[in-house]
Amino acid sequence: ESLPSLIGYPKDVVSQKLLGKSALYGDEVIKNRLSLQVYRPLEAGVIKGSNDNGVAKEEADANMAAARELVKQAIRMARAPADDPVYCVIGAPAEAPIHNPHAILEAGKEVIDSVMLCSEPFAVAYGMDVLTDALVIDIGAGTTDLCRMHGTMPEEQDQVTLDHAGDRIDTVLCDLLKKNHPEVQFSRYMAVQAKEKWATVSDATEPVLVTWPVNGKPTTIDITAEMKQACHSIVPPIVEALGQLVASFDPEFQDVLRNNVLLGGGGSQIRGLAEAISAYMGE
Repeated sequence: ESLPSLIGYPKDVVSQKLLGKSALYGDEVIKNRLSLQVYRPLEAGVIKGSNDNGVAKEEADANMAAARELVKQAIRMARAPADDPVYCVIGAPAEAPIHNPHAILEAGKEVIDSVMLCSEPFAVAYGMDVLTDALVIDIGAGTTDLCRMHGTMPEEQDQVTLDHAGDRIDTVLCDLLKKNHPEVQFSRYMAVQAKEKWATVSDATEPVLVTWPVNGKPTTIDITAEMKQACHSIVPPIVEALGQLVASFDPEFQDVLRNNVLLGGGGSQIRGLAEAISAYMGE
């Protein structure tokens, strides 16, 4: 089961009557967002406001409350029997500061009996039984996390976290579209939907055509170049981090690592990404 990490509350009595629910989650939030106060409590792999980044206390508290509700929704989606203990493994960014895992635990403690935190790329490797001689790249929304697997639990020096991930692609894509197609009317949600459907870095791809309004009139726009450029923006930082993990490893095993790279996470679905990373590694 999966859902976008979104929760929305009806804005007023009219939206409450229309929706018939006190809270909506995931795709329902996107569909009804004009009637909702929307929260996306996770940013850069952590709960907003948990890393002392200048977020006002009221906003930080609201994001923590939203995170708690998302955890509860996840438990409901798992259909856990009412009286059974609930054990969870929660993925966190590989280099999350220590107070951020504490915030994650706080968000789950009401409905979880026991919880283990692990780095997201390690969870990918463990789930696929790739426990040695591999470099794992987990490309999520807020972060891209890299982990060097060598037959033991990874240590701090085996992991790298980057903020070049899905959200960064969305931002770059929106900026490019505004620059190259200033006449087109679109929202960030529209750009994200286009990315999730047509994300590519491949030259051998079909044209990416969207029908968006221009002065209120539906118009077909070719955004192939912008899509490829935005998606490719995460490749150089990933390869640079890969190089650091390879170069700092035992020289006898560097070649094995370099030739066994595993892509995971939603970003791994970008068409042609494996080939683009391989080509850039070659350079």
